This record gives sequence, structure tokens and C-alpha cells, in this order.
Amino acid sequence: MTCSENMNLIFLGPPGAGKGTQAKIISRKYSIPQVSTGDILRSAVRESTPMGIRAKEYMDSGALVPDEVVIGIVEERLQQPDCEKGFILDGFPRTVGQADSLARLLEGFGKRIDHVVSISVDDEELLKRISGRRTCEKCGKGYHLIFDPPKDPAVCDACGSALFQRDDDKEETMRKRLVEYNSKTAPLIQYYSEKSLLRVVAGIGSIEDICDNIIKTIDGCRCDNP
Repeated sequence: MTCSENMNLIFLGPPGAGKGTQAKIISRKYSIPQVSTGDILRSAVRESTPMGIRAKEYMDSGALVPDEVVIGIVEERLQQPDCEKGFILDGFPRTVGQADSLARLLEGFGKRIDHVVSISVDDEELLKRISGRRTCEKCGKGYHLIFDPPKDPAVCDACGSALFQRDDDKEETMRKRLVEYNSKTAPLIQYYSEKSLLRVVAGIGSIEDICDNIIKTIDGCRCDNP
């Protein structure tokens, strides 16, 4: 048995930091589900859960889904059997207010967050990662002009169709997303640091190296604080 079993984790990081990729790997390693708020929101709507029905009303009207509904959907998901031995929250909480609500929710379950993994990458590196992405308009294959370039920067190697840059990947859009992250989500770093839950891991290097550092960090903290 490792020191890291039965863990409740939060993964933080700006857009493009790789938190979703790392959460998937850690999820498999420790057999605890990755709980992505985007995924569970869509699932709740599709399955017409009580909170999913409420969320759909807001989404159909073009309004943002309010925190109380998002919290309700998270609550529904965390009560499912596969979360009994732990979970990884990916994309939630996004604000200090949501973090307070999550703490109250978990307290009601007799649970708590064990570690908050913050994947740290500077803004210029994130811009380089995201703005270099290209996608084939026909087959959907993805490329990166620096890290995984096609033979022709405008043409898909696989099917010969044109490559395009998604609006979300354009530098101007990305800068706006980073401003939003830094204003609303970054304060969570201080919030969880003050609670001695924050584990900062550099998001530079190979996927495998970053994952190894995350595992060493959470295992070391868990073993030091049984």
C-alpha cells in the first residue's frame, strides 16, 4: 500500500498548463476518478439529474450556470460509489467562494481535501504552447508548430486537408483567458497555501517527468503527515 491511497485532490493551473493530462495519469495510477466540471456538467444535463435540469435552464437561455448549481452537480458526482476512496477535482473550484462551498460540502460528507496540486507555468510559455496548436479541418488530427509540426504548416500530414487555428488558441484570446485566470483562480493558490494544502509542481519538462514530480510530492507529503 502506498502512502497516497484514499486521496482527495484538487488540480490547479492556468489554461495550457497540462492539469487535465496529469489528472488522467494520476487517476489511473491511484484508481480514483478524475472529476472534470465540464464533463460532469454535460453528464448531469444529459442524464437529467435534478441539478442537470436546473443547469440546462440557464444554458438554454445563454446565461452562466450559477455557483449554487455547479456546487450541486459536484455534490451529486462526489456521492457516487467510485469517489468513495478519493477523487481528483479538475477545473473546480475556480474561485475562493467555490472553495469555501466545497469545504462545507466535504465536511458534510466527513471528508476533506488532502492535497492541492498547482502546476506552475509562466505566461509566455503557455502562450507558446497554446498559440502553436493547429487542427485538421477534416480528420481532426492535432499538431503543434513547434513541438509536433506537420511537414507543411498549412496542411495535414494524414489526409492533406487544411489546418486551422481554433479561436480559443489564438494569442489574443489566450491572453484574455490568462487575465481571467489570474484575477479569479490564482487567489486560490494563496487560499490553499494558508491551509497548508498547496503543493506546487513546475509544469516544464516531459509529461512523464512532470507526473513523476507530482507523485513524489503528494507521496512525500502524505508520508510525512499520516
